[in-house]
Amino acid sequence: MADFGAALLAWIGFFLLRKYLLQELDGARFTEAVLVGLGGAALMVATFWVLLYALFGLYSDIFRKSRLSELISLARMSVVGVVVIFFALLLDDGVSSYRLYYKTVSAYFLLHYTLTAVLHTGAVSSVQRLVRSGQIFFPALLIGSNALAMNTFKELRRTGQHLGLRLVGFVPFGDGINAELAQELPAAGPYQQLPDLVPALQIEQVIIAIEPSEHRRIQEILALLEGVPARISILPDLYQMLLGSVKVNHIFGTPLIEIKQDLLPPWQQVLKRVFDVVGAALFMLLASPVYAFTACMVKSSSPGPVFYRQERIGKNGLPFSIIKFRSMYLDAEKMGPSLSSDHDPRVTKWGRFMRKVRLDEFPQFWNVLKGDMSLVGPRPERQFFIDQITKIAPHYRHLHRVRPGLTSLGQVKYGYAETVAQMVERLKFDILYIENMSLSMDFRVLLFTLKIILEGRGK
Repeated sequence: MADFGAALLAWIGFFLLRKYLLQELDGARFTEAVLVGLGGAALMVATFWVLLYALFGLYSDIFRKSRLSELISLARMSVVGVVVIFFALLLDDGVSSYRLYYKTVSAYFLLHYTLTAVLHTGAVSSVQRLVRSGQIFFPALLIGSNALAMNTFKELRRTGQHLGLRLVGFVPFGDGINAELAQELPAAGPYQQLPDLVPALQIEQVIIAIEPSEHRRIQEILALLEGVPARISILPDLYQMLLGSVKVNHIFGTPLIEIKQDLLPPWQQVLKRVFDVVGAALFMLLASPVYAFTACMVKSSSPGPVFYRQERIGKNGLPFSIIKFRSMYLDAEKMGPSLSSDHDPRVTKWGRFMRKVRLDEFPQFWNVLKGDMSLVGPRPERQFFIDQITKIAPHYRHLHRVRPGLTSLGQVKYGYAETVAQMVERLKFDILYIENMSLSMDFRVLLFTLKIILEGRGK
């Protein structure tokens, strides 16, 4: 509301300022029609600014803001917004020289940014006061029960009021429980029950206070916490600090490694989905002759349907039906699920060619249009194989944070997997993709996929 009000006032003020700069203020008549038009334009412009801020993530995590970082972010977004408004609304002013353009644009930027900075900072400051006074707080759960956990508790008790953290309990983990910690905090329950404890206790932040060197234990906990609606932080060691992995978002905060919840900024999420829909629709339209020819070849290559549907696991662990051109003989899996290999006798001759150039994957563009999949993302697997993979690599569940894709970094870097062990090996590339997700990464993966198709290096 502060941003909307600031943008509204800035545009109304700029209307008068622009008249003055263009020497149109003398003799100007503010009739009812002019005022109605000004009010409508101001509402439209204010709505644009709020949507722009939302797309750039300004309204995410509103209770833990730094005033300085907010002012810097507002300055960046104000530059972008003013440029957009200039080309959309101000370019047709018909001024006598370009210097007047620079004056009007600069004046609007300064007016808008000043008003927004004052009102926005005031809103952030009021929220910070509520957090520091304890009226707004975030129930937190400490995982760990040794001396390190006790030291973490003391540190958070000293600095937690600035962040609004309120520890409500600890989860024992490892050998023994620190007696002093047990007196200060109640034990919430065994760590195996973490997926149920977090929603039951309405936990908003989980702090893992385990020795950073105990990677296997931390990996086990992160696997249990996959998908829970809470922020997750881990205590770092000196080596991780030197690598630059540790970010302190608040000067009074305890140094922590925070597990990213939002993998992409909101504007990139929107653009990724738009690119998926537009790209899939255009491809299906332009490649319709290829679809028709492939369907005829599948039908003539062996008895059975043209398309093959199979249940796969998608985003948030939800199942969906993936669609492919059938590349195997009918009843190829009558003995149960099994992975394909280079010389799989179940694959038809035409199916072998389709796999080399990825023709069998073309119907999955329909899955992209429906929203089951994306153009780029980890390849979806069947629950049968996921159960086997998670026994070896519990962090496989990490892949379910995003939509599966037609192609993936794991597929272009490693290729198709013929065994569960190879699936686990390929997993590291998919996790690398998720931790570095961006539109530019998607573009590079698509280019690499095209290269593989043209070279016929598929399976």
